[in-house]
Amino acid sequence: MKVIIAPDSFKDSLSAQSVAKSIALGWQTIFPEAEILICPMADGGEGSIEAVLDICKGEWREQSVQGPLGNPVLARWGWLKTEKIALIEMAQASGIQYLTPTQRDACITSTFGTGELIVAALDVGAKEIILTLGGSATNDAGTGLLSALGARLLDKNHHPIAAGGLALQHLAKIDLTDFDPRIAKTKFVLAADVTNPLCGENGASYIFGPQKGATPDQVLQLDQALAHFADLSALLLGHDKRNEQGSGAAGGLGFAAKAYLNAEFRSGVEVIAELNHLSSKIQGADWVITGEGKFDGQTLNGKTPFGVAQIAQAANVPVIVIAGALGENYQTLYDYGVSAAFSLTSGPMNLNEACINAADLIYERTIDIARLIKMSDIKK
Repeated sequence: MKVIIAPDSFKDSLSAQSVAKSIALGWQTIFPEAEILICPMADGGEGSIEAVLDICKGEWREQSVQGPLGNPVLARWGWLKTEKIALIEMAQASGIQYLTPTQRDACITSTFGTGELIVAALDVGAKEIILTLGGSATNDAGTGLLSALGARLLDKNHHPIAAGGLALQHLAKIDLTDFDPRIAKTKFVLAADVTNPLCGENGASYIFGPQKGATPDQVLQLDQALAHFADLSALLLGHDKRNEQGSGAAGGLGFAAKAYLNAEFRSGVEVIAELNHLSSKIQGADWVITGEGKFDGQTLNGKTPFGVAQIAQAANVPVIVIAGALGENYQTLYDYGVSAAFSLTSGPMNLNEACINAADLIYERTIDIARLIKMSDIKK
């Protein structure tokens, strides 16, 4: 029996690697002779770099950069030396986790630190840079990132404008004279599950601005400022990326990456699966086991179990999902390659208890599932 274990992390509880190990331990208890391949997964959000480095034997790098409000933070990024691929999680530099609720201010937060991580990757010879875009504190359309790479954003008096999205309303000129020339020779990939455009009622400011501290009036002002930046960018570059999928990701960083870095936008789980060679590992498997903290109808929007199930379905391999909780419309995933789904708790339990005991709960539930499969095999 060959089993592929490819879960996401359980947020605020276990890493994908820890989840996978608990599943493997439970399965081996019932099927000690099974061939088990562990392949931690992610969807471009938190834990994506860790999932890749675990499998690809990459290394962590550290860099002191500007946080979302300009204060120094120590950010980590991943490096695959042999392939010369850098993995940058923008939240490491520009993430909302650095700010208390009262500090959140979508008008002034900046992606400058993410740009500094790109420079660090270029300095060690990166030929490809993968940017994961979840968890941002910013709404500056990636202009901070561009500034770190040498772009100059000037007002009508040829003075640099302030950091943040709101200041873009004063933008009069984008000067790329000193823009890092290495950018043109580097492949950029955006890994995310956010497909929103840059502007409008479904854009970065309206959909994500409020959770980053923007008031209703500021949302309108930010949307107009980002549209103004997109107008000037279109005049300068000769193309307009504002309405493309993913341009609104990470407060519009997706737009800057597409327009100025020629970045390719891809599903986060697709990128991670490719780096981890999940498709080839699934070939010839008897079972695939995946999971996430909450498995529901929203999983269809590019989450890890959906992506894993699609790959397994193409190889005609059944998929079991183990989740912290089964939410509304989780059964929809049965039409997309998932064979069965199970939640961890067997009785009343609060979230804190479930998180603390997640490893044991995953182990116990896996034993239950494996016993059922073993008994069904015996009866054949």
